[in-house]
Amino acid sequence: MQIDDLRALLALSEHHHVTGAAAALGTSQPTLSRLLSRVEAELGARLFERDARGVHPNPLGATVIEAARELVERYDRLRRDLAGTLDPDSGTVRLAFLDSIATSLVPRILRDVRERFPRLRVELRQEPGHEIMADLDAGVAELALNWGPQATPYAWLPLQTQALALIVPPGHRLAGRRRARLADVAGEDFVTIPPGYGFRTLVDDLFAAAGVTPRVTLEIGDLATVASLVGVGLGVALVPDRFVGASGTVGVPLSVPGGERVVGLTWRADRRLTPAAERFRAFVEAAAPYD
Repeated sequence: MQIDDLRALLALSEHHHVTGAAAALGTSQPTLSRLLSRVEAELGARLFERDARGVHPNPLGATVIEAARELVERYDRLRRDLAGTLDPDSGTVRLAFLDSIATSLVPRILRDVRERFPRLRVELRQEPGHEIMADLDAGVAELALNWGPQATPYAWLPLQTQALALIVPPGHRLAGRRRARLADVAGEDFVTIPPGYGFRTLVDDLFAAAGVTPRVTLEIGDLATVASLVGVGLGVALVPDRFVGASGTVGVPLSVPGGERVVGLTWRADRRLTPAAERFRAFVEAAAPYD
């Protein structure tokens, strides 16, 4: 049984005559009569009684009509929802992004997109990088603002390069330095992101390349909180330079090769984006970079 069969049953229940229902459906009376016979044979039950007044649902027919009405309404609602989602101007974009850019890059991009496409809806997911990639794989997010570059099967559009800086509490022995090496913090209490986070991998790789093992004393999965802990004197940290000064910290530029991270837009290159997501992606690409 198809959705059009259900619509035909509804028309019969409303018009009580095959002729009137056929006219409403834009079909012929014999065609509608054959459809009704086929549906009743498929369900194995007589649904309508025929008399001089027309056709009327019997108790079994009333049960089928109630179910048909619900199914048709749900189907029509699904079509409307899909049409809205697929509309490039008013559809929905599912965007995941890093916690560490929640108050900087993300608001700028969303503001620009809203000004250009005011009816576009954006569903936001703020989470760590490894969860972002899992959401892209699962289809929970279509686009993501993450650090990279990303490898196949992901496409990658770099948007912003962020230099890393050492942050220390006010009055710290390194606070007045013009530049710092990683060796300068070898004996310091070090505050950072937990293992498993992309930013922690970057930090660990920098220390390993410098031949330094940091003394990690505190780990928390939010760079703003890392800065807060440093600000009250609980250690030092490496953070993107946009966090310098947060919570009263003092920033010291790093003299470290590769001491930066690149934030960009990524998506699954092996899947077609919805029209709304593609419109968002193309707009961000045209507006890049966001330095």
